[in-house]
Amino acid sequence: MNTIAWIGFSQSLFAAILMFTKKERLLSDKILSGWLVLLAIEFMVFGLDYEFFGQPLLSGSFLLFNPCLFIYISSLTRIKFYLRWIHILHLLPFAFFEIYIYLIKESFSLDTFFIHDHYFFFRLFFSFSTILSWSIYIPLSLILVNRYRLNLKNELSSIETSESLGWLLAFAVFYVVFCIFAVIITIIAFLKHLNPLSPQIYNYSTLLLLVYIMSFYGLRQRAPIKSSLTALKIQPHYKNSTLKSETKQNIQQDIIQYFENEKGYLNPDLNMSFLSHRLKIPKYQITEVLNTNIGMNFFQFVNYYRVEAVKLMLADPKNKFSIEAIGYECGFKSKSSFYTVFKNITGDTPFEYRNKKTT
Repeated sequence: MNTIAWIGFSQSLFAAILMFTKKERLLSDKILSGWLVLLAIEFMVFGLDYEFFGQPLLSGSFLLFNPCLFIYISSLTRIKFYLRWIHILHLLPFAFFEIYIYLIKESFSLDTFFIHDHYFFFRLFFSFSTILSWSIYIPLSLILVNRYRLNLKNELSSIETSESLGWLLAFAVFYVVFCIFAVIITIIAFLKHLNPLSPQIYNYSTLLLLVYIMSFYGLRQRAPIKSSLTALKIQPHYKNSTLKSETKQNIQQDIIQYFENEKGYLNPDLNMSFLSHRLKIPKYQITEVLNTNIGMNFFQFVNYYRVEAVKLMLADPKNKFSIEAIGYECGFKSKSSFYTVFKNITGDTPFEYRNKKTT
């Protein structure tokens, strides 16, 4: 256990320093750096418990991790997010329990957790606070990153890895699974009278793994696209739409004419702001028409035209361009996005499609 504690302390502190000295440092990088410093302190305290008490005390690591995850995701997904003093309030439960646990020196022991002693109700309050923290922060974190990713497809035609925040969604889901197993392991250890330290070993081992993941992807994360997003204002069914049917038809016709006559999809940097400016139609109206009349979001619609253009070039036996060159010629920004989108729409890779059409 000591090994896990001091490795976690070293890795968290080292990653925090790297994050803080990152070139073109963002607000989210500063938040992640601070989060890692707090985790380093948590690992250090965990290690010191063994040095001074010979056993771990109650740990508020979840009360630290849950709000920090939410604040970090907010900094990456919310428009005009600013770090204010009020955000410190999210960490007050962690600070309160961490200090009070040391004042009363309440150890972590499954064997005595439900014994009606002087601190029984404190332990229940601590458990309730942890469950409440999970119930509030985890759903909010998942909602934020998922809504951001959905809105992204209504704004951009080419989505890079740093913009999609796919790793952050996977990270949040992994954390949910980790928390569920933490509860299950604790219950099993209590009922089966297993090693009472099993939950702590599992928790801090997985927490160390999470630190490595955060360090790796946090250092690679660049500024996501937020400035033009209508974040957190999704209206998937448009029940209160003010657009008349005739207006929608006219907008749909303008969009299709632009794509078929001017071939705007060939522009790899085409986004909703550019299209709105070009057609002189508000973005929210174009988005509504795409979703309701055409049945696609902006990303799907643009890339449908790009794939159709690629298919024509691949099926032409006189075309001597390489497959990658064809993708770039038809508006795709990168090889990986070209292959992924083409496979999703057609069911074949570009190479497989060319072989089918030219043999």
